[in-house]
Amino acid sequence: MRIAVEGCAHGELEIIYNALEEIEKNEGKKIDLLICCGDFQSTRNLDDLNSMAVPDKFKDMCTFYKYYSGEKIAPILTIFIGGNHEASSYLQELSYGGWVAPKIYYLGQANVVNIGGLRIAGISGIYKAKHYLRGHFELPPYNDSTLRSVYHIRNLEIFRLRQLTGNIDIFLSHDWPNGVTKFGDEQALLRRKKHFKDDIAADQLGSPPSMDLLTQHHPKYWFSAHLHCKFAAIIPNEDNSRSTKFLALDKCLAKRPFLQVLDIPHDENASMDLSYDLEWLAILYLTNHLLSVKNSIQYMPGPKCRGRWNFSPSESEKESVLKRFSGCLKITENFERTVEAYVPGSPVKYAKRSNEKFKTNKQTTDFCNKLEIDDPPGLLLIMQGGESKTENGEEFSQSFNSIGDEQDISASLDDDLTYESDLTFEASLNDDSGLRDEGEESGGRDCDELRDEGEGVSEVQSPIEPNLKKFKRRNLAIYADTTDIDL
Repeated sequence: MRIAVEGCAHGELEIIYNALEEIEKNEGKKIDLLICCGDFQSTRNLDDLNSMAVPDKFKDMCTFYKYYSGEKIAPILTIFIGGNHEASSYLQELSYGGWVAPKIYYLGQANVVNIGGLRIAGISGIYKAKHYLRGHFELPPYNDSTLRSVYHIRNLEIFRLRQLTGNIDIFLSHDWPNGVTKFGDEQALLRRKKHFKDDIAADQLGSPPSMDLLTQHHPKYWFSAHLHCKFAAIIPNEDNSRSTKFLALDKCLAKRPFLQVLDIPHDENASMDLSYDLEWLAILYLTNHLLSVKNSIQYMPGPKCRGRWNFSPSESEKESVLKRFSGCLKITENFERTVEAYVPGSPVKYAKRSNEKFKTNKQTTDFCNKLEIDDPPGLLLIMQGGESKTENGEEFSQSFNSIGDEQDISASLDDDLTYESDLTFEASLNDDSGLRDEGEESGGRDCDELRDEGEGVSEVQSPIEPNLKKFKRRNLAIYADTTDIDL
């Protein structure tokens, strides 16, 4: 299976698809899938542009709106995760994933999907310690703080991903796993990115939770972006019985290594339709009670918790979820345009906040109704004082007072990493390091070690229990091993 991997897209879909078509023409081989590792910038209109954490002088509609409006159709099935420069108001409608345009699928805050027998997992956003333990409390219109915190990863998604069992072929994150530079040519990286030196020395470059996931699951491949450079590494497991090939790619600019094409073995008898992962669906169902939209600290359950803390589903639990989907896990192509697309030539007015009202998305509502879990945008809408819909379509409104607040080092990846883009394109209007938040490209300087210990796998099995009472912080020791949590 030929898979193209893109670093930071920054909205330049036309350039990316043109590059892939040129590769297909030159090599005479079809590319089956495009994976984008964040900063996708799915801006449909100026309201979306104003919900993106980018200085006004770097705001650019780019070309996604053409694919949203139907003016163009993506020539290759595309999946992507979110980064730290996104149309957050749009992506927040699709918490559990969904089609942002025909043939372009967003994985949501975290997700696992299958295609061609390959299992692909991903987590959106970047790590910031001060928001890691919080609920998903942000909602449009964002203020200066929530405009950025909305794309910070939360412990809920990490906890859910840690419940996965079995092999993962590809894992996606926007920022790099913390400490990954030790497994590649770190000195070559520092020659190109001298400002990484202090963060690497302080072990603050990258995301500690992502490295936890990597060392637990050891997927065959791990792809990232964010730092606007190419870097390769091989991370072995403890007994050297298997390893993860890590590759980070640049942003979409002329003469930059922003694309890589891989030939990955797959099950030729498996469907090439994009499909849900049954185990992941069961995990979402079993951990629905852990979802929080509060701006307060919430710890995930651990071994010292009195209730269930391991949510790796049993076969019977997975079978129960499969029945809810009538035995069919294919992701329905149910994209619908919900707002007007940008019209070229429209007056460009940048506002500190988007004026667009937050709303639910039918894709998310239908998914949550089918799985019988809470709709995160629906909860946020209730918090805002609006209305949401129940499974039978009845509207309800409720007050929730408690909810408030350029050396090529890819050779180490062996021969299956076969292509580095050397095509020349006109530079984007986005070509400036000012696109990043202060300190974020270098990994941030507040990456405290806030990891929950003891979330590994055990042989615990219990009846399916989606509606357990929410955990409250009475005593941290009840919920997690606190030996290395720095409060």
